[in-house]
Amino acid sequence: MKKSIDLLAIGDLCADLVLSGKDVTPEFGQKEKLVDGYILEMGGSTPILACQAAKLGLNTVLIGKVGRDAFGELIRDTLKEAGVNVRYITKTSGAETGLTVMLNTGSDRAMMTCLGLIDGVARADVPDHLLRSTRHFHIGSYFLIKRVRPDWKEMVRVAKKSGATISLDPNWDPEEKWDSGIREILPDIDIFLPNTNEALGVSGAKDLESAAKELRQYVPIVVVKMAEQGALAFAHGRKFQAPSLKVEVADTVGAGDSFDAGFLWGFLNGKPISECLKIGCICGSRNVTAPGGTRGQIWRKDLKKYLK
Repeated sequence: MKKSIDLLAIGDLCADLVLSGKDVTPEFGQKEKLVDGYILEMGGSTPILACQAAKLGLNTVLIGKVGRDAFGELIRDTLKEAGVNVRYITKTSGAETGLTVMLNTGSDRAMMTCLGLIDGVARADVPDHLLRSTRHFHIGSYFLIKRVRPDWKEMVRVAKKSGATISLDPNWDPEEKWDSGIREILPDIDIFLPNTNEALGVSGAKDLESAAKELRQYVPIVVVKMAEQGALAFAHGRKFQAPSLKVEVADTVGAGDSFDAGFLWGFLNGKPISECLKIGCICGSRNVTAPGGTRGQIWRKDLKKYLK
């Protein structure tokens, strides 16, 4: 059966207020510090991934909730401009859109998040016909999106029964417990997409090789993002590696999410793992050349230049 959707995800929809400078560490005692600059734009792991996927040409649908506020409008406008289907993003009265304040030094960042409607999606908001109509179902921000956590296995079952593949990017666990049932869902996942620290956290291992060995017991394709060092993939009994591009870094917001989208674009287009990894690194590297999560993202027509 021909699928009408290439990529489906539940959105941890929020706005990002990014404060940038060499020293953005706050000091209490009513002290005021000056920062070099700021930007306000759409954030969230799966929304950033959805924008990059749509820019690469994947028919991408995002499910989520925003408030009836300026932040909600900003998010919907950003997604629509990238080509993401926003039909299933609903405006909700009586609750605010999620907001993350990022303190960005360029090479690292700290984040403070007000959840708002980030965790607003319930199982009833995810129609089975969408799960049956998608080629690929992506789970992002596993530790932040708690409301549907008991339903992930059932949603994955519906999607896989119709032939979809499944990926999971855990993102950071704010509680740093690295459990919350993630081990139970890993055997249902086709592609696991953590960064180095997340791989260590979920696996409980002390080094990356041990983490990969542990995670491969559950998931056939394990991809580990290593920032400026590129990325590793473990699949089919082999280890693959690809470097990042040498670029000027504005900030690292959304780099891992854009990487995910590039890797999944290659995967859904039947590319070998080595090329999927290379495409992911191109998308992640291009992302960091502009501030925020979506301004530096690459479009499909430009991707061809890098692949040559």
